[in-house]
Amino acid sequence: MAHTGMSGVYPLGDARDAFAARAMLAQAADRTLDVQYYIWRNDMTGSLLFTALRQAADRGVRVRLLLDDNNTSGLDGALAAIDAHPNIEVRLFNPFVIRGMRVFGFLTDFARLNRRMHNKSFTADSQVTVVGGRNVGDEYFGADGDVLFADLDVLAVGPVVTEVAHDFDRYWNSKSSYPADRILPAADDAAAATLSAAALQLASSARAQSYASAVHSTAFHHDLLNGTLAMEWAVTRMVSDDPAKGLGLARRGTLIFDKIRKMMGEPATELNLVSPYFVPTGAGVEAFVALAKKGVKIRVLTNALEATDVAAVHSGYAKHRKPLLEAGISLYELRRLSPVSTARSDTGMSGSSASSLHSKTFSVDRSRVFIGSFNFDPRSAKLNTEMGFVIDSPTLAGRISRAFEQRIPAQAYEVRLSADGQLYWQERRGSATVRHEVEPGTSFGQRAAVWFMSLLPVDWLL
Repeated sequence: MAHTGMSGVYPLGDARDAFAARAMLAQAADRTLDVQYYIWRNDMTGSLLFTALRQAADRGVRVRLLLDDNNTSGLDGALAAIDAHPNIEVRLFNPFVIRGMRVFGFLTDFARLNRRMHNKSFTADSQVTVVGGRNVGDEYFGADGDVLFADLDVLAVGPVVTEVAHDFDRYWNSKSSYPADRILPAADDAAAATLSAAALQLASSARAQSYASAVHSTAFHHDLLNGTLAMEWAVTRMVSDDPAKGLGLARRGTLIFDKIRKMMGEPATELNLVSPYFVPTGAGVEAFVALAKKGVKIRVLTNALEATDVAAVHSGYAKHRKPLLEAGISLYELRRLSPVSTARSDTGMSGSSASSLHSKTFSVDRSRVFIGSFNFDPRSAKLNTEMGFVIDSPTLAGRISRAFEQRIPAQAYEVRLSADGQLYWQERRGSATVRHEVEPGTSFGQRAAVWFMSLLPVDWLL
């Protein structure tokens, strides 16, 4: 009874631990697997997890896979073959009717197709879940040699998992979720056999075997396998959008940002925000400035232009840097090339030879933390559906604060204002400090493109 009303949580900052958690939940499931994602790549890790779902279904586990349809291009055959399994059902959220040239779908049905399901959860037997920022793909699980998305999930047990299971049902049964067999061409036995053969060949490849060996050698894998994982017990609440948001029909007060703000409360002393796509808008800048004037210490980490994978979104952030800095708010921009490579990170901000921030987390007053899929931008606030956890945890909040104090300055540029009001970027290189007068690692063309995009009235799309 020591943990009454609390959930056990374990932050998954390490990419391989995040893959292991999902794979092991699929292997351990007895009755159900409810899986919900925005992106599912058909690469090595995506294929391995597809195989894990099929193997669970072969054992009699009921598998429900709900995918947003925006990133399923090229997956129709694989999804149809998976859906053909008697114990697996696939549904697509806000699907494209035109499966080939999807641009024509946007031209004819933009208002609907512009709204996406950005939620991410992986739940076994309604008892254990993984919720957070990661999609499914090599770049999210440390299996892509070129780039790693620094990201953060939470493994959870306890009452909050029931909330996630109920929320999955809500999305599964929503008017935006369509059975795959109504959208995709039927898969024949030959297609299913081909898919299985390809998956078997990939799983036995040297690359997959090497990755599996690295995953199995981690302390997390050992602890989870042996039931010795040291979880923190904390009051944890799930927040999510009404799936009607996917049709533009969400009622006032049901949007996730309103729920997060109510649960987290207004910061009194400190706000630390980590978001790969940070588009505060004019109203957001005013709110941040007002908090800073009340004495709240505000620190923000987002991607540098050289590290972001969506330059258009950077334009929605760049134009607001000066007023934020003038208010005393600290801005850090994660470098693409980081000199630090850590084995694990509790905040999803570990270094990589080519890292791009993808974590979505923020902490208030060193006492409460949000971890989930919500980016601090208009798209997450008003267009896409989102989900996450609000965790009453001074321990996790303290780790985020310490990251801003100790690790982030070594891995990110700090944006500053000169005496004459011009931006510059300060970079730490060991004991030395380097000053950049223009955004480091970028060309004139890149900066000009961002400047031009910042003039366009497109913040609501970002």
